[in-house]
Amino acid sequence: MHNNTTADTYERPKFTEEMHRDYTILVPNMLPVQLGLVCRLMRNFGYNMELLHTSGPNIAEQGLRNVHNDTCYPALLVIGQLMDAIESGRYDVHKLALILPQTGGGCRASNYIHLMRKALEKNGYGFIPVISLNFSGLEENPGFRLTKTMLMQVAYALLIGDLIMMVANQCRPYEAVPGSTDKAIQICMDAVTARFTGERLIRYGEVKHLYRYVLEAFGKVRLDKTRRKKLVGIVGEIYVKFSPLGNNHLEELLLSEGCEPVLPGLMDFCLYCIYNAVIDRNLYGRNPKTATLYKLVYQFVLGKQADIIKLMKKDGHFRPPMPFDEVRQKARDIIGEGVKMGEGWLLPAEMVELIHEGVTNIVCTQPFGCLPNHIAGKGMIRKIREVYPQANIVAVDYDPGASKINQENRIKLMLSSAE
Repeated sequence: MHNNTTADTYERPKFTEEMHRDYTILVPNMLPVQLGLVCRLMRNFGYNMELLHTSGPNIAEQGLRNVHNDTCYPALLVIGQLMDAIESGRYDVHKLALILPQTGGGCRASNYIHLMRKALEKNGYGFIPVISLNFSGLEENPGFRLTKTMLMQVAYALLIGDLIMMVANQCRPYEAVPGSTDKAIQICMDAVTARFTGERLIRYGEVKHLYRYVLEAFGKVRLDKTRRKKLVGIVGEIYVKFSPLGNNHLEELLLSEGCEPVLPGLMDFCLYCIYNAVIDRNLYGRNPKTATLYKLVYQFVLGKQADIIKLMKKDGHFRPPMPFDEVRQKARDIIGEGVKMGEGWLLPAEMVELIHEGVTNIVCTQPFGCLPNHIAGKGMIRKIREVYPQANIVAVDYDPGASKINQENRIKLMLSSAE
């Protein structure tokens, strides 16, 4: 007798229109500010999305129980965090759905969703639907559809979230009143959520007003800059770079060591992905119409970044990011633009960007099992040091078997020689 859950008979549960009304959709945490803002906006459209903030060794243990230990570390943590939430008893598992992104590219991130479904089946939760968030037509879910208005609001929310993250990182190490930076984050997120309501079309003028609102809100945070802090950049694989769960709360460690963490924003990664579609025409002879379309999108997003940089310079309180076109061009001396699996050429490009901005101390976060990042990240450090002798870079591996003490000691050793 065949088991009815074998690969040839199993049919994945879909997220339906009926589920849309009363299901909770769990979201694994990578970007606390940006994704937190997106989850709040999606509630305006009737989707009860909850961003998970859980941490601790039990999450990695959950991942190890459900994913092969040779799988990349971010997959292990994402699946572990979702399984931990399912088994926590906080939710009605029959009113629960999960969401995971799928890029359709060469990165194993596109397979997280299949590993997640396998884990659900293994533990008796095969009825829980897993929504694929993709723009490549890989999967469809009748109850989860992104309208043009929703997509525009999410895109603007990510831009504003990036700005919030950047200025918050420049305030938190110096705040005179502990907690005032986090309070400013909540004030700004409340303002965005109040402005982005339902299916209303958001004009870009409103978004620029919110940029100014964010700068004014953080400009009111009282700072004590009598003590200089060491600037320390964080680069690496996108999940481990941004996620506190993935990097063992690296930002908190740096703050406790008297440093100011500096993170290039999510916008750089988005521009990197768009630009790769542009250069595919030259590299692989792809459709010229597609390349032209992506070039227009690239220029459009560059323009939005330019607006943020212009407003930050005018405000004068915070360091603006380097324009992405400059980042891309400066990286050409280090690595070719054909290296674009995973974070590819963006990873050394962000290190070069930080060095040019005076952030010569850099932690390169490397997750276990991510070959492209070991090559384009750790593998490029020697070349970067040849071009920029002042660079003080340490590569730190993150995996279930890595000792947190060893990770922290490597970082502290780098900080001991930091300027």
